[in-house]
Amino acid sequence: MNRKDDHIRLALAQNHPVNDFDLIRFKHVSFPEVSFDEINLSVDIFGTSFPLPFFINAMTGGSEQAGAINQRLAQLANHFSIPMATGSVTSALKDPTLLPTFTIIKKTYPKLFLIANIGAGNDVIMAKRVIDALQPNALQIHVNAPQEALMPEGDRDFRGWLKKIQDIRQSITIPLIVKEVGFGMSFETMNTLKSIGIQYIDVAGKGGTNFAVIENNRQTEPLSIFNEWGLTTVESLLEAQKVKDIYVIASGGIRHGLDVVKALALGAQYVGLSGYFLKLVSEYDHDQAVKKVEHLIQEIKTAMVILGAKTTQELITKSFFIGDLLGLQGK
Repeated sequence: MNRKDDHIRLALAQNHPVNDFDLIRFKHVSFPEVSFDEINLSVDIFGTSFPLPFFINAMTGGSEQAGAINQRLAQLANHFSIPMATGSVTSALKDPTLLPTFTIIKKTYPKLFLIANIGAGNDVIMAKRVIDALQPNALQIHVNAPQEALMPEGDRDFRGWLKKIQDIRQSITIPLIVKEVGFGMSFETMNTLKSIGIQYIDVAGKGGTNFAVIENNRQTEPLSIFNEWGLTTVESLLEAQKVKDIYVIASGGIRHGLDVVKALALGAQYVGLSGYFLKLVSEYDHDQAVKKVEHLIQEIKTAMVILGAKTTQELITKSFFIGDLLGLQGK
């Protein structure tokens, strides 16, 4: 079976009913003084304004099945005018026959804000090849050392990743996002990225699709002691509060609208959903998926009304309690 199809199958099999977002409890506002009609969900990021505070994050590509999923995801992204990130295009750079599973997105929906994804081991030449082939609006570089270390066919040499990212940043004109893949980011990591000129950082913490578990499920002799490696998305967002002048994107374990609102209240400027959308287009047709996303939007609006927040930016001012997490009591 194709490795990318393996990832899809194992990701769909995962279920994460509980994560650290459940430890965040907003202080109830008895007099919110807000009308539903006043709620503005728009977000300004990547030099563009989007109508909703979430997007379809990096997921899949590089197989016939993945290509079909990308088409359905792109149709959904186009319907709601939200960005869509591809899965890693690295496989298609090595095997050009796989490229159509990615290029189909922009060919079908030329106005879609497309984010192309590549691995941290790629250099400027490879990054420019992806940009030329997909014509994306932004480039996303994923860092995934634990996944590669556990992957049967994964990389074993992680030297030079930071320098390559810096070189790419200095050589391209479109926005560059650096993203983890479910292992979260520390203050030190984000500060290092900021020091080399990275403005957009996706913390992608533990709590959703677990690639350590996925790769261990593909192993004959799994290294299961690493299945819980990493920082959660909540922990990563708390770490990000120490870093100034960056755009923080939250992903990893976003299950519903209230999680989106909590991520924004924790300081994220934008929220990415991967597993949520993968399951959506795998289980429902387009019209049904549209209704599910509309329900997600209604959840976000309802939470904002109850909290008395007219805009997503106002959520950062809302107070919450944190359960027994990092010894904190909330704000």
